[in-house]
Amino acid sequence: MKKNILLLSVLLFSMVNLMAQDVTGKWKTIDDQTGDAKSIVEIYKQDGKVYGKIVELINPKKKNAKCTECPGDDKGKPLTGLMIIRGLEKDGDEYSDGKILDPISGKLYKCYIALENPDRLKVRGYVGFSLLGRTQYWSRLD
Repeated sequence: MKKNILLLSVLLFSMVNLMAQDVTGKWKTIDDQTGDAKSIVEIYKQDGKVYGKIVELINPKKKNAKCTECPGDDKGKPLTGLMIIRGLEKDGDEYSDGKILDPISGKLYKCYIALENPDRLKVRGYVGFSLLGRTQYWSRLD
């Protein structure tokens, strides 16, 4: 009996802990083609939506890089501080219905993000529907 109560307690604690995990925080972005770490992005909530901005570029040679291909007001802005995830809304286990900016090409894509586990974030940018797109996996920073 005591073993069953202990097991149930551990399971409930684990479920509550997992449900409390959130996409907010700092994430190391990984290039899906090269596998190299590129930047640190801070994901945060504002007015019920999720946003993300580059807070650090990992390559020291690119510390002063600017978004030369970005549209509108973002054109020419430094990559550090640039908002790349915009207006995602919670939809079940993922956040969607927003946009992600590729600061290299300057293109905006539809986006969804979802936790694979507490320390791994799936980030998918796509055109039209999600089958036509690209996925990256980011790692949470402590």
